Amino acid sequence: MSKNLVQEPPVAGASNGHATMAPDTHATSLAALALGSIGVVFGDIGTSPLYALQTSLGHISNSAMNPQDVVGIVSLLLWALFFTVTAKYVIFLMRADNKGEGGTLSLMALAQNAFGRRTQFIFLLGVAGAALFFGDAMITPAISVLSAVEGMSLVTPVLNDFEVPITVVILISLFWVQSRGTAKVASYFGPVMAIFFTLIAVLGLIHIPDDWRILTAFSPLPGVRFLFGNGLLGFMVLGSVFLAVTGAEALYADMGHFGRKPIQLSWLVFVLPALMLNYLGQGAMVMALPATVKNPFFLLAPPWLLLPLVLLSTLATVIASQAVITGAFSLTRQAIQLGLLPRMEIQHKSESQEGQIYIPRINTMLLIGVLALVFLFRNSTALASAYGIAVTGTMVVTTMLAFVVVRYKWKWSLALSVAIILGFLSIDMSFLAANLLKIVDGGYVPLTIALVMMLMMWTWMRGSALLVARTKRDSIPIRELIGMLAKSKPTRVAGTAIFLTSDTSVAPSALMHNLKHNKVLHERVLIMSVKTEDVPKVTPANRFEIEKLSEDFSRVTLHYGFMETPRMPLALAQLRKSGMKFDIMTTSFFLGKRTIKPAINSDMPMWQDKIFIALSRQSANATDFFSIPSDRVVELGAQVTI
Repeated sequence: MSKNLVQEPPVAGASNGHATMAPDTHATSLAALALGSIGVVFGDIGTSPLYALQTSLGHISNSAMNPQDVVGIVSLLLWALFFTVTAKYVIFLMRADNKGEGGTLSLMALAQNAFGRRTQFIFLLGVAGAALFFGDAMITPAISVLSAVEGMSLVTPVLNDFEVPITVVILISLFWVQSRGTAKVASYFGPVMAIFFTLIAVLGLIHIPDDWRILTAFSPLPGVRFLFGNGLLGFMVLGSVFLAVTGAEALYADMGHFGRKPIQLSWLVFVLPALMLNYLGQGAMVMALPATVKNPFFLLAPPWLLLPLVLLSTLATVIASQAVITGAFSLTRQAIQLGLLPRMEIQHKSESQEGQIYIPRINTMLLIGVLALVFLFRNSTALASAYGIAVTGTMVVTTMLAFVVVRYKWKWSLALSVAIILGFLSIDMSFLAANLLKIVDGGYVPLTIALVMMLMMWTWMRGSALLVARTKRDSIPIRELIGMLAKSKPTRVAGTAIFLTSDTSVAPSALMHNLKHNKVLHERVLIMSVKTEDVPKVTPANRFEIEKLSEDFSRVTLHYGFMETPRMPLALAQLRKSGMKFDIMTTSFFLGKRTIKPAINSDMPMWQDKIFIALSRQSANATDFFSIPSDRVVELGAQVTI
């Protein structure tokens, strides 16, 4: 067997898969990456001041509100930022990178690798985290844009009746522009968000002198007293306080785009101080002027600055929504590569950036879901009830997966692993429990979305496994077929035939149909499969392995990471460079096109059969998914029961 899977030697000084920069460019590159991360990574958490404190204070009637309550809630907000975002994500979890990449599925793959084998529990945790993210991806654009547009009513009350239509127009425009690619627009994200964070920090700082008692919120004691001194009310407020940290997962998920250090630098030096000052300023203003509780974020601004703040906040929420949408595209590609979802058309919008992708079907699904949420809830306060559950669920999943990594990969002692993880898990579970109180008021929305996604993933995985098992049972081993062909001597034709299959140990159905109906065999035959590895990306040197089965038959396995999209022309170019001789102009790709029908005695219930068949019909054509030249493809159909 000829293998091309030898690991390349590490680059001197490299870390997390990123080559070390020259000393004279290091500082400049770090600053540029830090600025870029401000626009992409911190959009969601950066726009939370628009609604987090307002929603938290909304649980208390204006007549019952007192300064101690305001200080207590601001204290909870600050310590949520300190503990959940800074301690858990920025300092702790960002060390758990998978070849420089983060996110739920990356952590799942890392945990599987650390455990030494694929376990059902770890896999299900990863699936649950991915499913919950889709719920978050629908709610974030809706609540972010809606909350910003609501600020316009403070500029002129005439716009009160137009908040929903304006929000709809902005959201449709946002999703429409996805198909054009966002690389050029993204270059402005960092500077815009930097201006936004600077402005909200200054506005907060100006209002802190309104009531100096707000500075006591730096102590955790006021927050603890409020939480445990108000019974159910304190627990309900905790669910709204969580809105301040809903973008924390983005810190981890986007680590591969910018690297650990730029994100940590941006958060600790710039974003966290800006958020702290703004929450303190909002709290001090509400303590001095209780009437401002109706919209404390926008009322921080003097009248002459209100309109610019509304416009800048709207732009910031669009940027935050953009980051979540592109995150959904990236997660979908990972899920497809890991076999959790059927193939979908993936369009690449950049020649140089692998992450610049667009998935039309996901874009349409998200737009429909987001618009439905806007029309259903109609204002950000009501929509806040639906927010949080999906993110808290993802955080719980992340923490549980992190235990496997620290115990089995980092080799921490059991006592230390349990102590650290239980500390984070206790806070995550508290937030989750507090958000579960909002199920009736809207929390059912993200849970329903997540359950539907989990059902689809489970059905697709189960149906695919049954289909593979049935195909293998009804197929001839490839070596046995080669022996039979050596005796029967079919008619040979010039050129190369490539048969794509998921299992190279048996003869592909397309090969058998070609022999049965066309009664010919090409002079060179490649049995080719694409395998997804438990790493984000596979280096070009490790892209393929070749095994010669006979003089005219070879088996080729292409290896891709779960964050990569297979591109057949590039893979074939690499195969030619490695010495394999074939002419692409005389090469034909044979693909099996299966029509799936339910079997009389199916291993799945009828309702699940129907879901799997419906999903398979929506699956993208292999020609498009693998970027195979359409004029070189031959499709041979067959009916399969499951």
